Amino acid sequence: MTRSPAAPGGTLVLDSEGLAKAVRRDRTVTAWLALARADDFRVITSAAILVEVVHPRVNRPALEWTLSRLVIEPVTEPIARHAATLLSDAGLHGHKYAIDAMLSATALAAPGPVTVLTSDPEDLAALCGARVTVIKV
Repeated sequence: MTRSPAAPGGTLVLDSEGLAKAVRRDRTVTAWLALARADDFRVITSAAILVEVVHPRVNRPALEWTLSRLVIEPVTEPIARHAATLLSDAGLHGHKYAIDAMLSATALAAPGPVTVLTSDPEDLAALCGARVTVIKV
């Protein structure tokens, strides 16, 4: 695996697919997590992502173990307001993109440099712009 353009000491953000793949111990995401720890990155997700990831077929012990190794950032009023602004600026509607917007606002509030592992790179890039590095997983 090659290193991303992300620099040491930043933040690695997992969207729902990044978190789901971490739970399933996907090799690519596991490698990213190892690099993040080696480079002293904070590894985070938004509390809103749990809504997408928790379902009856999820391996609950694996999910709980994975979550214990992350920082789960709350969706506060300032994060929600920032998410609404990101949606407006990108010309997107909250009905379809609300969770992506909350994750984007969380990523933008995190210490940089910030790298987001996502299955929706176009959506996250539209919401975050060039302020984060977006990697498709």
